[in-house]
Order: sequence, then structure tokens, then C-alpha cells
Amino acid sequence: MDAVISFRRSRYSGKSCGVPCRPYRTGGKMTERVSHALSEVLDGLEKSINGEEVSVQHIVETLGQRSFASLLLIFPLIAVSPASAIPGVTASVAVIVFLLVSQMIVGRESVWLPSFIRHRCISKAALCKALGWLRKPVVFVERFLKARLTFILERPWRYLPLGMVLVLCLFMPFMELVPVSGSIAAAIISMLAAGLLTRDGGLVLFSLLTMLGLPVLAWQAGVGG
Repeated sequence: MDAVISFRRSRYSGKSCGVPCRPYRTGGKMTERVSHALSEVLDGLEKSINGEEVSVQHIVETLGQRSFASLLLIFPLIAVSPASAIPGVTASVAVIVFLLVSQMIVGRESVWLPSFIRHRCISKAALCKALGWLRKPVVFVERFLKARLTFILERPWRYLPLGMVLVLCLFMPFMELVPVSGSIAAAIISMLAAGLLTRDGGLVLFSLLTMLGLPVLAWQAGVGG
């Protein structure tokens, strides 16, 4: 049966994906910690997978109620992976990201999501496939991440990229009609989240500039090609 996302409640009674994860690093230098920050988010989620389906609530609890950047990374990455081919995935991710970013802007300390979103589920097969597919690109990107231009991450500068994400989320459900465009939008949001997670203001700035050029990218990828 194809992997699906549904409104059913998740039941946890099985094992994780069974794919080897990068070992966690609890000590060492800060630069070593940052260089693997994205992989550690994937590892933490992958190790927690149980049962045949995983709920949004489980993902939030695994990554942490206060881990806005980690959550802002993982949900769009799902929409970048092959799981984006499942109808409704891009729209669901857009709603979740919109709520996360809105709460980041107002300064909320812990994540709140409505019940109908928290209980929405993705199958274990689809999530494991997405996490496995994301491994190589995430490891590649990590090579270039470092703390820089950190002033962009502080108020009031960070409100600009976050505000742009809100606008982008409003259009993402309609991007399901244009092949690849939704994945491009999700990839840009993931870049922004990676910048926040690793305090890489350069990546945040790059993601902002890319958002401004998204209409052209979406047209070329989905229609022009």
C-alpha cells in the first residue's frame, strides 16, 4: 500500500526505521556540534519512530516543544523529499510552517498546534523514505555551515525573512498545481531554518534573496522546463 498522510491518530507499537544514524555528540567544541546540527535533528526523529504511522504531535514532542528552528527544518524537508508527491503534503506543511513562524514572530516560548493538525499522521514508510533520501544533501550542506552575520538572527532583522516565509506559506497550497514549485518553496524554508539552527546569518540572507526570486524559479522548474 502506498504511503499516505491521514487524519487518523497515530499508534506507536513498532521499531524505528532501522537505518544507522550518526552518533550523537554531547561534548566537544561548539564548531563540531554546529557542523552536524542538521544530521542530529534527522537522527533524533529517526530513532523515535514507532508503529506504522507517526503523528505531528510525536514529531513535536521528539524535537522539543521549544525547538522552533528544528521543527521549521524538518517539516519543510518532508515536502522536499519524495513524500511531496503525496497529495496534500505541501499544503499540510504550509499550514504547520505558517503557525510555527507566526509564533516565532510573537515570541511564544513553546509550540502550539491545533488538535486536528497534531493528530494528523504520516506513514512510517513515507517518513523513513524521506529521512533516508535527505541524508546525503543534508551532510553535504553541513560542510558549509558556520556562525556568521549573526546580527540578522536578532530583532528586528529576523522579522523580514520570517515575514517572507508567512507570505510564501499562503501560496504553497496552490503550488501543488505546479510540479516541483512546492518542493522549491519548502527547500528555501529549510535553508532558512538551517541558518537559524546553526546561527548562519549568511544562509538566512541567501534564503531571503532566493524567496524573492522564487516566482521565476517556480516558473522555470514547473512550466518553463
